[in-house]
Amino acid sequence: MTTIADALAFIAAHETPWPRDLRAHLDSGYFDPPPDNTPVGPVHPRGPVNAIITQRGQVLGTTGDTKQVDQTFSVAKSYLSMLTGIAVGDGLIPDIDRPVRELVDDGGFDSAQNAGITWRHLLTNTSEWEGELFGKSDLIDRGRTLSREGSGPKRSTRALQPPGTYWEYNDVRVNRLGLSLLRVFRRPLPEVWAERVMKPIGASETWKWEGYDTAWVEVDGKRMQSVPGGTHWGGGVSICAEDQLRVVQMAANDGVWEGKRILPEGWVKASITPCALNPHYGFLYWLNTGRTKWPAASEGAFTFSGAGGATCWVEPAEGLVCVFRWLNPEHLNEAMRLVRAAAA
Repeated sequence: MTTIADALAFIAAHETPWPRDLRAHLDSGYFDPPPDNTPVGPVHPRGPVNAIITQRGQVLGTTGDTKQVDQTFSVAKSYLSMLTGIAVGDGLIPDIDRPVRELVDDGGFDSAQNAGITWRHLLTNTSEWEGELFGKSDLIDRGRTLSREGSGPKRSTRALQPPGTYWEYNDVRVNRLGLSLLRVFRRPLPEVWAERVMKPIGASETWKWEGYDTAWVEVDGKRMQSVPGGTHWGGGVSICAEDQLRVVQMAANDGVWEGKRILPEGWVKASITPCALNPHYGFLYWLNTGRTKWPAASEGAFTFSGAGGATCWVEPAEGLVCVFRWLNPEHLNEAMRLVRAAAA
């Protein structure tokens, strides 16, 4: 019989192959060859593997230091999705299917290629936004294939398609969403995130959301730093597993925390609805449609996922909410199998 202790022991024994020195890892060209690999935001050494497994709000077990604060890479994309939902709920974005340029007038959506991009396109990685942002061109991630991450150059000369007709995982375009949200909130996103999410859910104050050195803009005469949806070029969200658990538990509960609505009603449901061009992707959430991404998980499973082994995993029907930090991604499916078997 599989136990939670078995699952935790497996996780502890399968740490990511990434080095602890994340700056050296980025400098080595894991994501991009020189000069595209140059970090423009802070990069911190990572700690060891750790994890929390909960079911229906009860902690079933932990391994490692779950208060350890580490950068989370693309987990931050799901946080941008939540902030978009808050902007929608506040009426700052009346319709996610309208062009972003109707609300954001900073030149980033003036070209013929970019003029028709909607908020939905940015949320689903289907925008095909073209340009340079904070010193990084969309060309760096054009042609990116996640299954071959770390295996060499990915710049592509492929012709761009109309917005909404092509799916591509492109960090420059996600960062364009972050800047657009800064424009509509007219406040630094970490301030909004703290006020609207982290404080209401009782998170610690050890987390931070850092931007690039190149990402300062002016809003209403004030200098503000835009923040990225990951740590591809440094920066992003640094946070411990315990605070991550609170965020994902709130999402698992339809955006409600202890009776208080944090995200607009229906936003999480929309976020875990597969986009038309990728059945495994919603609004910057990863999905398991057809059980073809993680066969050991359920059809309804969803995650916030970051490179190197950062996974916040929800099994809605079973009440499982888990956070795995620095688990080797090649062993994620087996970890899911063990946890589900132990919690059944």
